[in-house]
Amino acid sequence: MQIKIGFDIVYECTQPTPMVLMLNVHPSRQADLEMPDTLQFSPAVPARSYRDAFGNTCTRIVAPAGELRIFTDTVINDAGTPEPIVPEAKQHNIADLPDEALMFLLASRYCETDKLVGMAWALFGNTPEGWPRVQAICDFVNSKISFGYPHASATRTAADALSDQRGVCRDFAHLAITLCRCMNIPARYCTGYLGDIGVPLDPAPMDFSAWFEVYLGGKWYSFDARHNMPRIARILIGRGRDAADVAISTTFGHNILRKFTVWTDELPGPDGSKAPVVQPPSPNSFGLPLSL
Repeated sequence: MQIKIGFDIVYECTQPTPMVLMLNVHPSRQADLEMPDTLQFSPAVPARSYRDAFGNTCTRIVAPAGELRIFTDTVINDAGTPEPIVPEAKQHNIADLPDEALMFLLASRYCETDKLVGMAWALFGNTPEGWPRVQAICDFVNSKISFGYPHASATRTAADALSDQRGVCRDFAHLAITLCRCMNIPARYCTGYLGDIGVPLDPAPMDFSAWFEVYLGGKWYSFDARHNMPRIARILIGRGRDAADVAISTTFGHNILRKFTVWTDELPGPDGSKAPVVQPPSPNSFGLPLSL
């Protein structure tokens, strides 16, 4: 399967403003690109890329006063199959976790485990460990938060999302990550492209999406508490402890976002076909026991 991906973003700055951008496809997916997803700027500005502490590709620029357009358009290859469901994936004892997974058990800016650990154990302490426990957490978060773009808040934490019972995809991810960490399951935040491929078309404007990964059975697996079902063609841009680590732009000065357009479009196969559309499953349709 081939997918056309890209974005067109315009910022307006009142003076020259340093920026750090995280807008390239993650290095783990670079080999799948048909052509480089080189960031383009109008007007042209000097740009320098580097890898951050989590292995994400970042770009440093100084935006000029006035409007700056940042855009890219490319095609990426994807297996075109839904993400796996692995109910037998085991939870590790903390002593057996690799060193690099330990930071994803700790509290972070938007994931305040200290506030939710008691509730987490009361809710999920009797669920089977491993994959079924993570799925139970996703089912819980999916049922507790109402999605809506008007609900977006840059300062909402996991505990706030649970209290507000509303949010956007990052809030679903933050709450699920926090509950997983409370249950001693390493969980990390992810952001990237997720188009309506193999699912009913969402009439809302396309945006970058947030999901999370957990470490089970010696591997990292993707989960998505908002959609709560395996998806096709999740294209990673960045991962970290929470949204603070993977902001698409960090600006060191005042700016106004004038335009924000993202696309993730499946291209027809040689025979003109596309992935068949399946309806989302009902909550807990995987048959996992819940003791909530």
